[in-house]
Order: sequence, then C-alpha cells, then structure tokens
Amino acid sequence: MFQQHFGLKYVPFSKNGNCLMSEEIIQLQTYFTQLLHTPGIGVLTGEPGVGKTMALRHLTKNINPHEYQVFYLPETQFTSFDIYRQIAILLGLTPHYRFAQLWRDIKTHIRERVENKRILPIFIIDEAQNLPLDFFRGFPSFINFDFDAWDRIIVWFVGHPSLNHILDRTAYCALTTRIQVRYALSPVFERERFGKLLEEAFKDAGCPTRLLSDSGTELLRVASSGNPRNVYRILLKSLQLAAQKGLNHLPDDLITESIQNLKR
Repeated sequence: MFQQHFGLKYVPFSKNGNCLMSEEIIQLQTYFTQLLHTPGIGVLTGEPGVGKTMALRHLTKNINPHEYQVFYLPETQFTSFDIYRQIAILLGLTPHYRFAQLWRDIKTHIRERVENKRILPIFIIDEAQNLPLDFFRGFPSFINFDFDAWDRIIVWFVGHPSLNHILDRTAYCALTTRIQVRYALSPVFERERFGKLLEEAFKDAGCPTRLLSDSGTELLRVASSGNPRNVYRILLKSLQLAAQKGLNHLPDDLITESIQNLKR
C-alpha cells in the first residue's frame, strides 16, 4: 500500500530492486569479466548487507548462456561430502554414496560439458566462510584437470571478511596461489557518493522527486553506516510510517523515529 502511495515499484535498496552501479560494482564488473576470459578463482568479501550476492546476481544476468552456465551454492555449513553432493545435484547428476566416486563423476561431467558443449560452468559459493576447512585443502585437486593444463571452471567464493583470514593460512597456500581475483565490497559512506547513490536508487524505483532533505539524507547515511541493507530497513520503516500519516515526503523527525524503532 505504501509503495502505491509514493509511486514506487519497490523499496530502494531492496533485494528485488536493481543493482545500483556504484564505483565498487563497476570495478567488480571489470574483475568479473576478466575471470570469464581467463577462468579461475575469484574471492568476493564484505560485511553482511553490502550487496555481494546481489552484485554477482546482476553480473551473471547478461552473460552468454551458450558459453557459460551459473550454479549458485548458498548452503555451506555442512561436510565436504555434502557440499560435493550439492554440486552434483546442481549439475543434474545422481550423487554417488562413495565420496571418491562422487568426486570423479563430477569432474568427468565437467570435462565433458566443457569439451563437448563448450559451456564453462561458473560456481558461486556463498557464505564461503562457513565451508569446512578440509574443503579448502582438497579443492585445488578438484579443479586440477589434465596435469593441471586446463582451467575448466570459474569459481567465486563469496563471504565475510573472515574468509580472507582463512584462505591466508599456510595450510591452504595451494588454493590461494590459484586465486586470480580478490575484491572487497565496502559500504558507500562518503557523503557525496552516498547522496548520489540514494538519488539513483529512488529514481530507479520509480520516484524521480526527492523525498528526503539534505539533513534527512545525512541522518540516513550515519545511521546506516552506508550499508545498503541498513539503508533499506530504515527506508522501509520510514515509508510505511509516512504513508500511515498521509505524508508525501520523509521528514527528518520521521526518519529519526524509524531509526529509533529499529533499535528496540
């Protein structure tokens, strides 16, 4: 109801909205494209809510389906065997009950997919900081094809900043030496950039007019720390309250009220 009140297609910064092309996302797009042409491993990290998964979802939308196929794996808090079972299912295979055979079946399927169909699989493994440590130890062997002569898959490990600390351990140097891209997404906290991003977000959501004053924008920036998920939560509450009160804008006191309500 409140979306109709403001003429919005969706709440700015929401999951079902479009990815906002900040400087960080544009840089990530460059790295993503590089990895398409030189297959290997990428690592994307950032605090919860900065838009890591949304960014990759956006970047995978326009890739050529005749050259690449994306597989998204978000359930990572299980054993390595369970992880590879999920990979097999994503590939359309019936998982074997023996780990060694499961491993070989997946690798054979990937090789045949690349050689016969010329389709390169892209695996996006989300919440990668939760992966079992033995998965990191064994993964270099998994992606080793034909005496390590060919790179037949693209893998993006996506996770919290702690993922980098895990990967930098000596035990996983065989994996880290294969990483071609490491990139960290950060909140947009700088005042001018935040204001422009907020303006773009409202326009993209269908509202070309400003609903917040400069001081209201500053309240939102500071309270959210520039984190898109926090911005969304505050805006959602503010839009709901404004619609209930019959307002056609978001006054500063209403934004403050929304921030206080979310802290309770």
